[in-house]
Amino acid sequence: MSAHFVYDERLGIRLPHLEKAWDMYTKEEQAEILLEWETIRGKIPDRIIELEQQINEKQRQLGEENDFARSCMLNFEIASLASIINDLWIWYRMNQTVTNRIHQ
Repeated sequence: MSAHFVYDERLGIRLPHLEKAWDMYTKEEQAEILLEWETIRGKIPDRIIELEQQINEKQRQLGEENDFARSCMLNFEIASLASIINDLWIWYRMNQTVTNRIHQ
């Protein structure tokens, strides 16, 4: 586990935490960081599937819920999970930018 990444509790993955500008790292350090990011990035689709399963369960509960306050809470929880999924997809796609910078 590298010091270049920190665990994000909300997203459930480690995210890059670079202490200096990308160009200040040696090519070897950049390669190590990118390799570690690729490993983390590869786990993002599985994390998204987990969250989608949670959303599906909450939607099932919502369909059976008669209490308005509980329905509102379930809707809030679904929206929060959807927001996490959106952010994970952003991080997943970010790899193209990092890779392009390394190979320039």
